[in-house]
Amino acid sequence: MDVLELARTQFAVTGSLHFLFVVLTLGLAPIVALMHTRHVISGSALHGGMTRFWGQVYVINYALGIVTGLVMEFQFGLSWSGLSDYAGDVFGAPLAMETLVAFFLESTFLGLWIFGWGRLPKWLHLACIWLVTLTAYASAFFIMVANSFLQNPAGSVVRNGRLELVDFGALLTNKALVFSFPHVIGAGLLTGAALLAGASAYRLRRRTEDTLFFGKSLRTGVGVAALGAFLAMGFGYAQFGGIQEGKFDDGSGGAVPLGLMIEIGQLLAFVLLFLILPIIYWLPRWRWTHPVLMIMTPLPFVLAILGWMAREIGRQPWMVWHKLTVADALTPGLTSGMVTASLIGFAAVLGLLAVVDYVLIARVIRRGPYGLDLGASPAGAEPAPALSH
Repeated sequence: MDVLELARTQFAVTGSLHFLFVVLTLGLAPIVALMHTRHVISGSALHGGMTRFWGQVYVINYALGIVTGLVMEFQFGLSWSGLSDYAGDVFGAPLAMETLVAFFLESTFLGLWIFGWGRLPKWLHLACIWLVTLTAYASAFFIMVANSFLQNPAGSVVRNGRLELVDFGALLTNKALVFSFPHVIGAGLLTGAALLAGASAYRLRRRTEDTLFFGKSLRTGVGVAALGAFLAMGFGYAQFGGIQEGKFDDGSGGAVPLGLMIEIGQLLAFVLLFLILPIIYWLPRWRWTHPVLMIMTPLPFVLAILGWMAREIGRQPWMVWHKLTVADALTPGLTSGMVTASLIGFAAVLGLLAVVDYVLIARVIRRGPYGLDLGASPAGAEPAPALSH
């Protein structure tokens, strides 16, 4: 491959691996916040245990995912300096806001939540996890603002050979943003809830003693997954109103992942909304659904990657739609050897982080809600109470 194709491959690999962490974070954060809210309001030991267990899964994913985000930021200066030179005054602003929100506010509030168990007043501690959730979604919003600018450079004009921002409001109301951001929210909820339901189904399938704990978690996961599927599909179809004419008709192949995403998404939503959800909530015997939920667990991750690919590939050959080509955005002087070396290095590091992430999460799930580190007393870890009938 030539330098341009290698650079595009590098960004696709690292972007896809990073997004696997992001989409799970966006799904788990509000679920954990809701569990914590029910615990604080009711004083339920069950919801307290659920908060700590699923919160520990969330913390693992967040901690490893934040490292992959550093690689994504680094790539813009390494391989795409042409984008920074031409559109950095506009494109860089939302990225800077995302960095401030994600690396300062979100991390600070998460640290307070992690170490605030038994130390902060319960309502202040609860506020911390909700602030974590809000800053996580604010971070995603600014990323989507930047990406939507690439899809449709609203609010900017060309002056002296560079794009300049003239209307910040137009940037925030971009037609490529208003439906895509809620679509990402739905995808995140579907992904996080699918993990919740699939992991709970795995524990229940093993007939462990914590049936009440994981039965409640499974119902929560299925309900939130149905909501996420509904939002993702609804706003996904609404996005077509903001797609530029000819975006998927240029021979770039963007329609291939888009078609796959729609078909898999429709099947997943149908199974969740019209089969699994009614059975879980209204019929007493639903053990046969456990393998189905376990098999469905990775599908939202696949859908998320396909959606990202459709959005990015469909824009080719433009980096900024009808303003800057991908070739012109490439950093001058790059060689195939340089890009190949960085591609191998980035892919190896991010791939290793992904493997470690899923291994650690799987270990927590296999162990169950016992000996949790999150929220443990100073004397040591404690088992989550009220686990069985």
